[in-house]
Amino acid sequence: MNLTPEQIIAANKANLETLMGLTSKAFSGVEQLIELNLAAAKSALADSQQQSQAALSVKDAQELLALQASLFQPLAEKAVAYNRHLYEIATGSGSEFQGHVEGKVAEAQKAFHAMIDNATKNAPAGSEAAVAAFKTAVSAGNNALETVQKAVKQATEVAEANMKSITATALNAGKTAAKKR
Repeated sequence: MNLTPEQIIAANKANLETLMGLTSKAFSGVEQLIELNLAAAKSALADSQQQSQAALSVKDAQELLALQASLFQPLAEKAVAYNRHLYEIATGSGSEFQGHVEGKVAEAQKAFHAMIDNATKNAPAGSEAAVAAFKTAVSAGNNALETVQKAVKQATEVAEANMKSITATALNAGKTAAKKR
């Protein structure tokens, strides 16, 4: 199979565009992470100021205990919200990359199958058994790749379900702890 200079240039151009697109998406994820951290820092600073002011206005130990109890639930909720946003940024960026990789793998498989078909047509007489064995090996490789892709998707779904469960548990634990005080 001979490639023409135009095909090589086109392939390089497509690869460069892909790289630039993925780089842009990666920077977008980093920007979102920076924005999240800045917002969390501003919120923590504002909360600290409010809590300091409230602590200075406390008149007795009972009032101090009540103040501490009232601060626990919002803190737990903010921690859970931060982790949820962090998780959303990570999964959003990861799924964009995963979708792109799956598309490129499908394109590569299609091109590889076309190359195999072309080679099969031009194979010398008597090589049918070798060609059949090669096609079987390629098919087995494709099946293995599909199995891995399915396993990754299932693992991602389980991780998402676990994240939701952990979030709900953390919020409930925060509410329970705040009620006990």
